[in-house]
Amino acid sequence: MAIKMVAVDLDGTLLTSGNYISSETQKTLQEASNKGIKIVLASGRPLSGVVDYAKQLGLDGADQYAVVFNGAVIQAINGDVLMSQEMDYRDFNLMLRLQRLSHVNLHFETTECFWTLDRDLSVQMQINAALTNNELRVRDRKEIPQDFTFNKVGFTCDRSSDQIEKLWQTIPDWAFQSYDIVRSLDNCIELNAIGASKGNALMNLASRLNLRANEVMIFGDQGNDLSMFENPGFYKVAMGNAIEDIKDRADYVTDDNDHNGIAKALKKLVL
Repeated sequence: MAIKMVAVDLDGTLLTSGNYISSETQKTLQEASNKGIKIVLASGRPLSGVVDYAKQLGLDGADQYAVVFNGAVIQAINGDVLMSQEMDYRDFNLMLRLQRLSHVNLHFETTECFWTLDRDLSVQMQINAALTNNELRVRDRKEIPQDFTFNKVGFTCDRSSDQIEKLWQTIPDWAFQSYDIVRSLDNCIELNAIGASKGNALMNLASRLNLRANEVMIFGDQGNDLSMFENPGFYKVAMGNAIEDIKDRADYVTDDNDHNGIAKALKKLVL
């Protein structure tokens, strides 16, 4: 199999449930990289939540890349932006309309920090900021300038709440037609500009690197990975802990993220 690029989701895929890269997975990805295979981390996180793991894998500089914000941004590990899809103040106001459909937190993600108008923050929102080494700025609506732009939106609630499910069931058709919306966790909905997805971003990056779709292997487990699994050209590997929609679209199902699923698949299929 002539794989030249391997794209790897982070949470639930590269990272164990303890939020670290296992030694076996690290060793195997470094072996692939040393053989000239481009390793790309593809995450819903901003670069600040990706860069330390990239450097742990030996990926650094202007010629190593990450797909972040669920595909809204492609960045080099040194921070250079290759592609960015943003939303604006009109979208900001529409997100506030959606928030009123249930009792959820809403935050706006940029390459610099997270912004929210909410004073009472869900544990999930605080976890998202902490895991990505991000500043969380709480502001009043009047403090948000009309030239405000952002790359991704997150709706969250605490795990004991049913409010994300309520929001998911009541999001109007116009929103699904205007934005890319995914249910990334039971208590989290993520929203991007239409067309901003991991799958599209990886095709963009592959084109920049003069690679064909059938030279790309992808690993994922959750709803925000579906766009990668819908690309007919990619070789698609689902983690053992993946949701059924991911497994149904996969070419191969490997072990879960706590049992070196990435390493096992690469050794069997590529190395």
